[in-house]
Amino acid sequence: MQATGWFQKAVIYHVLIDRFAGLSPKDGMKPDFLGGTLRGIAEKLPYLENLGVNTLWLSPFCKTSAYHGYHVTDYLGVEPRFGSLDDLKTLIDRAHISGIRIIADFVPNHCSRHHPFFEEARKNRQSRYFNWFIFDKWPDDYLCFLDVRELPKLNLDFPEARDHIIDAAKYWLSLGIDGFRLDHVIGPRHSFWKHFRREIKKDYPAAVLIGEAWLEGINRKHLKTIHIKNKYFRWIFGASQESIQKEYVGELDGVLDFCFRNLVCSHVARGTGTVSDDVLADALRKRRLTYPPDYFLPTFLDNHDMNRFLFESGNDKDKLKAAAYLQFSLEQPPVIYYGTEVGMTHESPVSVGIPHSDLQARQPMLWSRQDKGLLSFYKILIHRRKQVH
Repeated sequence: MQATGWFQKAVIYHVLIDRFAGLSPKDGMKPDFLGGTLRGIAEKLPYLENLGVNTLWLSPFCKTSAYHGYHVTDYLGVEPRFGSLDDLKTLIDRAHISGIRIIADFVPNHCSRHHPFFEEARKNRQSRYFNWFIFDKWPDDYLCFLDVRELPKLNLDFPEARDHIIDAAKYWLSLGIDGFRLDHVIGPRHSFWKHFRREIKKDYPAAVLIGEAWLEGINRKHLKTIHIKNKYFRWIFGASQESIQKEYVGELDGVLDFCFRNLVCSHVARGTGTVSDDVLADALRKRRLTYPPDYFLPTFLDNHDMNRFLFESGNDKDKLKAAAYLQFSLEQPPVIYYGTEVGMTHESPVSVGIPHSDLQARQPMLWSRQDKGLLSFYKILIHRRKQVH
């Protein structure tokens, strides 16, 4: 069995650190730190054990200027508002004792504009960090994550910047992290990912590398910031989500299966499909055969960047159960976004064009007034899956 074979049996639980456990009573609809901590997550490990999951996916825990962690200000430090390095080590150790592995969100494409290296590069063209970034016209015109000015794009073609990111990834793996969910993998070049994989696997062959290869929100003006193959040709004639997911075969261990999510929302949540669940499941299995057998496609119904499935389904919990049953019947590792298993939903849609609308799907974990029936359903699904796999 390949070194990452353990991931085939993974049942993954995805949390936003700031929104899961140990929170302060604040307004969850503001883009502020609510006080969720690594220690709080460690204290909730019995809940995850009882649920039956065996893999915990953490949002970014590096030092950050934003509550969600994706605006990194130090790749080698733990965000103090999430806790200390010892808190992270404690969480890793306790999780491993409980039979739960941990994968961490890692953000190699861009950092926060408050990162000291970027601040120095903007102040001084002679700085050693000037070439870590891509200035079209110094100091105010630079490439960033799409067109988000708060997130300058790292120049991963520059060896020092590339090595810094890879060394940071290795550092977290050395502490016991079991792998990464790699953010915005369409941003860096394929040559970077090939090098990244070689370097990581050399020392940590069992570390799983799962990419987020997603086209949502990409406009023509963003093409200069991404590096998918034949991007201008594909922009004109259409680049399917399926083709993007296949682009990282041989570079990563797999990618999150956005195609599955799109299909299950269309046919189950919104009820626009014309096929039964059995026919849809068969079609999904046949589709899987178009991918290499050792390429992981973790399935999910919702995440922190999109509407929760219950919102998509008009809060129809029978549809959620049908979708979850389908998800857990497939061979690929299933992902549960925190709170989906207890009926979390929201009132307004998440939309790329509405600032901070993603807060709808990032509300504090529901620890009271949980749907116990739905929670029991998920426990049964997980138990049955473990028996089969």
